[in-house]
Amino acid sequence: MERRTFLRATVVGGASAAFGGSLWHGAAYAAPAQPGTGPYGALGSPDANGIRLPAGFSSRVIARSGQTVSGTSYAWHSAPDGGACYADGAGWIYVSNSEINPSGGASAVKFSSTGAITGAYRILSGTRQNCAGGRTPWNTWLSCEEVDRGFVHETDPWGVNAAVQRPAMGRFKHEAAAADPVRKVIYLTEDETNGRFYRFVPTTWGDLSSGTLQVLVAGTATSGSYTWTTVPDPDGSPTTTRTQVSGSKSFNGGEGCHYADDKVWFTTKGDNRVWQLNLTSDTYELAYDDSLVTSGTAPLTGVDNVTGSSSGDLFVAEDGGTMEICLITPDDIVAPFLRIDGQSSSEITGPAFSPDGTRLYFSSQRGTTGSSSGGITYEVTGPFRA
Repeated sequence: MERRTFLRATVVGGASAAFGGSLWHGAAYAAPAQPGTGPYGALGSPDANGIRLPAGFSSRVIARSGQTVSGTSYAWHSAPDGGACYADGAGWIYVSNSEINPSGGASAVKFSSTGAITGAYRILSGTRQNCAGGRTPWNTWLSCEEVDRGFVHETDPWGVNAAVQRPAMGRFKHEAAAADPVRKVIYLTEDETNGRFYRFVPTTWGDLSSGTLQVLVAGTATSGSYTWTTVPDPDGSPTTTRTQVSGSKSFNGGEGCHYADDKVWFTTKGDNRVWQLNLTSDTYELAYDDSLVTSGTAPLTGVDNVTGSSSGDLFVAEDGGTMEICLITPDDIVAPFLRIDGQSSSEITGPAFSPDGTRLYFSSQRGTTGSSSGGITYEVTGPFRA
């Protein structure tokens, strides 16, 4: 066992042995998820799109970078990244970031009630390396710039209202955002090797033009209690936001972020971890850590974007790894849900469910070519559990 693995096992092992139980059911410092049989069973052979899926599921290509989206006159953007879905009457909209620098931005695809594509268009232009982001309860898309002193841009998925820069949410290497309607805050991840985990407290919920940026303060262990401290200068210059508050907890490469049921989960790619904050007890712990898998090979590596289903399953996309979307169940089982074959130079991005939960959207950022101009956006349909 490597020293790094041993130390992490020692820190977590004592806590998990003492408490046990399921992360989702509120037990303190439960053991991180372990490999097992997922609720949908084994993956089948690759389909015509090169995607391995469980029985009963199927895939289709929605868009390809540089090519006109079917039934529209709009050419899809390069390097598709973070995404989200929005109800649109009986249909819905899927938005997707473009992680290129310069000229990143975001686009949207509109669907009818039957899933037919009825439109595609730009919703954000002139920004840089828009990686992940998050949906707000008032149906806007927060598109985050993954560059030094990057901005969060609030955008309209319908493309009617102009996008608005939100500097009060802090200037740093933004990754993802997740809205908490109970505490009326937005959680934010930072993609730095010594990044921090933040929350933005708007002056008025629903208006992100002003408010307070706070950073999580905690010890160095992988579980414990935490508090929030205000970042003195959210502008991040000359002192970066992540170094302004003594005692703020460092996270190795913050990526995806998801809120549900008084908990927030986020991933850190530098150490292949999924973290969970219990927002009612103000405690944090590991939901998954690839180096703490106790038997067999870790099924989830290269953790990146994350979303959740109505059943409480987390769906975690891989940046590299074996090009899988893995799920972590409320019973602390981690298993592959799908795998893309023949695209090992890419990464999976932007997982998001349609409003009715029957369709999962995501992208392969660089597709079969390994280039940002080769991105492919997919839809998977099937018997997702409620």
